[in-house]
Parts: sequence; C-alpha cells; structure tokens
Amino acid sequence: MSPLAVLRSVSRSLNAGRLSSQRRWTGPAARLHTAGCVTTSVHCSEAELGKLRGLERPFERRLCSVYQRFTDVPDHAAFQGSRHAYIVEGCGIFRVAYGEGEQDLVQVLHTDWAAVDGTIQKVRLSPTESVLAATVKNNHCEEARCVLVQLEQLTIPQKPLLILDKVFSFEWATDDVLFYTTQEGLQCRHVFRLHLTDAGAQSMLVYKEKDPEFFVEVSRSKDHRIVTVNCSSKSSSEVWMIDSRSPLSHPTLVQPRQPGLLYHVEHSDSQLYILANTGPGHEYQLLRTPFTSPAMQHWEPTFSPGPGAVIKDMEMLQDHCVFTMREPLGRLQLHTIPLKAPNHVTILQLPSWACAIETQRFGMVDSDTFSFLLSSPVHPPVRYHLSPTRKQPLSQEDDLQHTLLPEYHTTRLQAPSQDGTMVPLTLFHMQPLPDMREAPMLVHVYGAYGLDLNMGFCPEKRLLLDDNWVLAYCHVRGGGECGLAWHSAGRLQFKKKGVEDLSACIQTLFQSGVSRPTLTALTARSAGAVLAGALCNKHPQLLRAVLLQAPFLDVLGTMQDPSLPLTIEERGEWGDPLTDSQHRDNIASYCPCHNITTQLYPSMLITAYSGDSRVPLSGVKNYVERLSKAVQTYSSSLCTKGHIPTILLDLQPGGDHFGPEDFDQSLSESAQQLAFLYTMLELDYKGARQKTTGRRKKKKKTIETLSLTPVDPLFS
Repeated sequence: MSPLAVLRSVSRSLNAGRLSSQRRWTGPAARLHTAGCVTTSVHCSEAELGKLRGLERPFERRLCSVYQRFTDVPDHAAFQGSRHAYIVEGCGIFRVAYGEGEQDLVQVLHTDWAAVDGTIQKVRLSPTESVLAATVKNNHCEEARCVLVQLEQLTIPQKPLLILDKVFSFEWATDDVLFYTTQEGLQCRHVFRLHLTDAGAQSMLVYKEKDPEFFVEVSRSKDHRIVTVNCSSKSSSEVWMIDSRSPLSHPTLVQPRQPGLLYHVEHSDSQLYILANTGPGHEYQLLRTPFTSPAMQHWEPTFSPGPGAVIKDMEMLQDHCVFTMREPLGRLQLHTIPLKAPNHVTILQLPSWACAIETQRFGMVDSDTFSFLLSSPVHPPVRYHLSPTRKQPLSQEDDLQHTLLPEYHTTRLQAPSQDGTMVPLTLFHMQPLPDMREAPMLVHVYGAYGLDLNMGFCPEKRLLLDDNWVLAYCHVRGGGECGLAWHSAGRLQFKKKGVEDLSACIQTLFQSGVSRPTLTALTARSAGAVLAGALCNKHPQLLRAVLLQAPFLDVLGTMQDPSLPLTIEERGEWGDPLTDSQHRDNIASYCPCHNITTQLYPSMLITAYSGDSRVPLSGVKNYVERLSKAVQTYSSSLCTKGHIPTILLDLQPGGDHFGPEDFDQSLSESAQQLAFLYTMLELDYKGARQKTTGRRKKKKKTIETLSLTPVDPLFS
C-alpha cells in the first residue's frame, strides 16, 4: 500500500473515532434560546417555536448519521513531499516516511503552537521539504497566523521556528525564502519576503498596492520556477513575478494593469503561459510568451474554447496543459493539450452527475499526472487520475462504497428570463419530473462576483434528497457558470437581471410540474441574499420559506459607507452611489432593505454573526426591523384568519462570515435550518417521500437535459 493510501486509511479511522466517541447528544436542543445567541421572532406562535425546538434534536441525530455514513469519502487532506507523506487531521499535521514499512505517524505541527483557537487552513512545504509553513485561522474571526516548523531535524516535542501574524497567502521560492501577504481589515495590499539566515529571520516589504480597489496575493507556478504577485480588482489585474533562482531580486512586471484586462500567469520550460480574457467575447483563452519577454505585445494565442464553452480552471503538467471546461448546460469536460503541439486537443467527458471538480497534484513536480475529486451536492467525492500520456488517460480510484447510492435523477434544463436569455438550472430529484408536483423544493441561488454556485457535496442535501425533496440550483446572471460575460450581464446596472433570472427559474419549474409555491423554499448566503431578498419584495407569492445565512441585505447603506473594509474594493460589483447618481438609483431600485412593502412575505430564518466584518450587522438588523413592521401591518389588516409568516433572526456570536468552524456548532445550525423548513412547509418530520413501484435498483443515476419554455406565465 502506498504512503498516501496508508494515510487515507488512518484518516478514515480517526474521523470515525472522532464522530463516535467525542460527540455527545445531551439534553433537548433548544437552539433558538441558547446562551450566546439572540433570536427575534415576529408572529411566531408558541406552537411553532415548540415544534422547532422539538425537531432540532432529531435532525441533529439524522445529520450525525448522514455524516458518519460519508465519513471516509476521499478528500485532499493527504499530500506528498519528496521524502514523506503528510496528512492534515484535526488540529495537527502528521507525516510518515516512504519505504520504511509499518510505522507510527509523527506529528509535525499542532494548532496550539499558533496560540489561537484555530483551524489549519493552508500548508506549504519548502522545495526540499526542510521547512513546513501553515496558516492557522482564528475560529472567531478571519485572521490567520502562519507557523513555520523545521523538518530536517525534527525533535519531540516540536517547537515552531517562527510565527507570522495576519498572513493571508504565502509561497516558498527556496528553502530559505518565503513570500507572504498580510491582511488588515479584510484588505491585502502588502507583500513581504522572509529570508531565513543563520543570523536569524529577516522580513522585508517588496510590494505595496496603492489602489484600494485592488487585492493582492501570492502564488507559485506548478513547476516552482516563479512566484507571482497577483493584484486584482473586480475589472482588471496585474501580475509581478519573481524568479525562484534569484529570489532576492526585485519583482518583474508582466503586463501593466489596464481597464478590462484580466490575466493569470503560469510557467513551463522557459515559457510563460497566460490565461487572459482576450478571447472571443472577452472570455478566457491561453496565450504564451518567452520568459524573458513577458509584456502583452509578445503574447501569442495558443488555445481558445469552442462556442458556448468556457474555461473554469487550468492545470499545468510537465508536458501538457489541462483545462476544466463548462458547457452551456453545465456539463464538465477536461480539454488536454500538449504544450509542444497545442493544436492537438483531447476532450475527455466527465461523468454526467459531476457538478464540481477539485484538483490537487500528487507526486513530484515533474509528474505528468494529477488527481482530482468529482462530486455533486448529493453525490460524495470520487477520486480520478488524469495521465495524458497513457492510452487510457482517465482512471477512477477503486472505491465503490459510496457509488452504490439509491436511485436519483440529475436534470439540466434552461428557463427563459424576462429578456429571452436562457438561464441554466440543475435539479436533483428522486422521482421523475411528472411526479414532482407534491414534492417540497429547495431553491439555491448566488449570482455575484462571477463565482459559480457551490455544487460540491453536502450531506445535508443528501438527507433532503432521501426525503424526496427537489433540489434546484439556479445559475443566474452575475455568477460565473457561463463565463465572464455572464458575470458582466448581472453586475452594476444589470444586477436586477439576476432577480429576473431567479424568478423565471422558479416559475418555469412550477409550470413544468415541479412542486408549487406552498412547498417551495429558497436558500442563499452572503451576497446571494441580495437576489433572494429582492425576489421576496417583488414576487413573495413564489415562496413559502426562506433561509438566509450571513446575508447582505442593505446594499445601499453599505456602499454609501466608505469606512467599511470592503466598500471601496467592491464598487466594481455594485457601483458607487456616493459619486454616481445613476448607481445610487439603480441600487435603490432593488436593495432588499429599501424596497420592503406591506404584503404577505414568506417565512424567514435569518442567521447572522455578531462579529461579521464582511456584512455589517446593522444592515441585517435594519432589514429585520423593517420587515417585521411590514409583516405586522399586513397581519393587522387581515379581515379573516390566514397564513401569518414567521420571521426569525438567529444572531450567533463570532466573527466568521463563513459560519462556525466547530463541527458540532455547524451541525446544530444545520439542524435548526432543517427544522425550520419542515415546520414552515408543514412537512412530516420523516419527510414526504413517495414510495417507488417495483424493486429499487442499487445503482442508477439518470441524467436529463431539457429546455422548458413557459406557455402561460403564472405571475406577471
């Protein structure tokens, strides 16, 4: 068995042990009124509160069971050095030497050494594996400390070589030179060079960004030849590079920033390979130029995707370049090109169920093989290996335990938006579409910053699917699923297009026989709450319940306050209402907080974090206050008894915008959300799953691709 296989086996045993021995289910879960959190309820009856509290504990148990079921799915916790295999496990990093038979794992780092209550975030080995650097992120905020440990003369107990504060990104150029960026108030503008010498460690500032709209981070080429300083705004980028053979030299500028130009730099065999938005439609294409002539006038086109396909990622191997491509309906492909013959493109179709890909290189830097994980929200990760030089380049790692899943369908369809644009959707469901009228549905949306909707595996989604829910993912404009133009079509003055797309997706599903408004809920987090909140103001009748996490709801108030850490940096996404009246009027026309009216809203559970530095808590409270007043006014005007929405604000302690790092806290939060959904949609706790006729097959995944055009709109 290979060292990595040994480590994965150990990791699975440790995970299983942690789940079974350390988790304690003591007392009833009354998370709506636990110490340390504040919950505001509006028109929430005692009966509903009691039902919510009563359902949380059973859902915690079910979630625990689901997580135990998938505890040994493959991940990227294991990685290789030149002489050892490593694994990130819990609060530590462990290693085992190659070729020494059965041996104990040796711990090389523990989060306690960073002197914070934290979680290991990123790990980097120096080129010859003499020093390890890892960031430990504070569990209560977004700051991280970088811990350096000596590996050549490992002593027990180990002590850190050095600790660096507020580190965001970091890369080794050589065994004694580390480049890193620091984060101050969510902004990264400084790059430092750490030089480890016999006389001690010396840190020097090598780059300072002056434009507040730009964010700076460092990365390293896959062949380790260059370290790049990447300066990016919402609409342009600039890259500086440092030759690892002369790491103390001043960075070299690749191409000066210019409006509208986005590019990223890789290196192989004395050539720079540049991924830039200079292709047709200003989408990404691959170009190359000699290492000694980096400027844009020397860039030569090497590869451009075909019509409708967009580049989502690029992986440099020894002699090949591999692109992750997304087709118009969302299917994933791999395109492989030989670096010496880039016109010979090999297209590899990935499994139809795959919606997310996560890559990691295994082996040494001269390897022409890389490993990646494929998953979907309801399908656990499966590891694949790509070796372009082999007769059968794509291979799956033999682990069929989690591929024998109950029957389910993956359906890809398109919905025509208000202006005729076809918007992709992805559905996961147990029954065929014609049988889905009475199925509950959870709709997902994001649509901001050019980011794809998260389609990675989530055990909570698997639980809902097993309870016969339909899971709908709306890839609206403003996101990145269909390329850079898709993002541009849903930002700034076009932000309302994302709201129109979301409305069209939900209405198209209803018209095609999937669920109905009283059985439909919407979930969104962070900037996705802008579209969700705007939809609730415009078409509240489409939904019965809404889940919002760390929601961005007061766009106008936030973008008018330049003292907030992200206001200036995010003007490229939302606009500048302080200096541009058109921007202000546009934001005011869709901002969830400023368009609340007296009407019947869906029930809402809003989870916020008291120390969240990305989304001002004042905006969340302002939204809840205005919404509560509107709901109260509407309820008091009713002449007859009808449905009264429940509005809950769950204010949690902590400053992490992305939710609790602690697994038990995260599990409890998920259980609360599930209890809310089942209560508001008036579902039986065990779900409303319909029994299938005939004998269930052990392994079957059906993929459907449809384009649905509504004949008679349900709502104007």
